[in-house]
Amino acid sequence: MSTPRPDTTAGATRAAVGAEPENASTGELISRLTEQLSTLVRDEARLAQAEMTQKAKKLGLGAGLFGAAGLVAFFGLATLITTVILALALVMPAWLSALIVTVVLFAIAGVLALVGKKDVQQGAPPVPTEAMAGVKTDIATVKESARR
Repeated sequence: MSTPRPDTTAGATRAAVGAEPENASTGELISRLTEQLSTLVRDEARLAQAEMTQKAKKLGLGAGLFGAAGLVAFFGLATLITTVILALALVMPAWLSALIVTVVLFAIAGVLALVGKKDVQQGAPPVPTEAMAGVKTDIATVKESARR
């Protein structure tokens, strides 16, 4: 153990002498380290929280703009369909042109539904089967290595 050095500064307190790292005991240094680490962790957590809040706001705004773009595109598509109906109405009765466009739209919807159903069936169940198989293989390899 080291012997304490006498205080040579006039009016200095023990805390002031301990403020110098070369004069601090091991216990004081560990105490400071623990305090500084906890302060650092708290500050980093606050910084991460502020960054995530800012990113979440931007993400929400972007999602809202995408939603608005989708709605406007939907109205544009509806207007285009109306234009096709009106164009066909120039050469045939209006009810027949509307019926033809309706049948075509339902046919497109049916094809999209079948393709979507196929994709959903290929994606089900939503479990990472390949990753789980890899983990099982890794565990078996580690167990086999431990037995040797």
